Amino acid sequence: MHHQSLEGRTCLIAGASSGIGAHLAQPMAAAGANVVLAARRTRLTEEIAQAIAEDGGAAIAVPMDVTDGTSVAEAFSLAEDRFGSVDTVVANAGISRYGRSIEVAEAEVRQVIDTNLLGVHLTASEAARRMIAAGSRETGAGRIVIIGSITAQLTGQGDAAYAASKAGVAHLARQFAREWVRLGINVNTVQPGYIRTELVGDWFDSEGGRAQIAGWHRRRIMAIDALDEMVLYLCSDRAAHLTGSTITIDDGQSL
Repeated sequence: MHHQSLEGRTCLIAGASSGIGAHLAQPMAAAGANVVLAARRTRLTEEIAQAIAEDGGAAIAVPMDVTDGTSVAEAFSLAEDRFGSVDTVVANAGISRYGRSIEVAEAEVRQVIDTNLLGVHLTASEAARRMIAAGSRETGAGRIVIIGSITAQLTGQGDAAYAASKAGVAHLARQFAREWVRLGINVNTVQPGYIRTELVGDWFDSEGGRAQIAGWHRRRIMAIDALDEMVLYLCSDRAAHLTGSTITIDDGQSL
């Protein structure tokens, strides 16, 4: 049971075809939001939108490549055609390319930075342009939530580009929050710990993954719904006074 209301809001979720983005669509719709599932893999997002509709919610799937500004703008336009102005965005799209830095190909590093950092910039800035045009300065209704990662504050083996991109995202969000603070747009980052999603594949079923879990204080991996209440709160009217924050939800994994 979620206690936040998103009635009357239209939320675009970037990276909604799997993992955290796909999961968040259901509780956001249940909280009353019109949900726009934006991703390249529209077959998957269409299935999620259909499931939401069958549960009585409102959702559509739109194609969006976060590394392409034209594609991002077109996704917002499709959302507006169906639901009107988008006042809420969850920037969740992300990829990883694991391996030692001296072995990871340049093209793979570019993919990570383009998706995880440039993609957030393009998504959030397009959202802000639309929100401002729709009158966010007067309503104070703009909400942008960026999904980061605890790797932004850790060092490890095999994920340097990913971790650096997430560190960049956290500061980018604060820059956006400062830039738009008088324009009625709140920007916050949620940094989750490790969750079993498509992004990490079957790592946590391997010997190394099991050893990693055993090394955490609570010796468990987080459930995918661990972020629900915080993300819904940050998207709601109740979060009117919260902007520029970076919130870690990791079950103590980074302690």
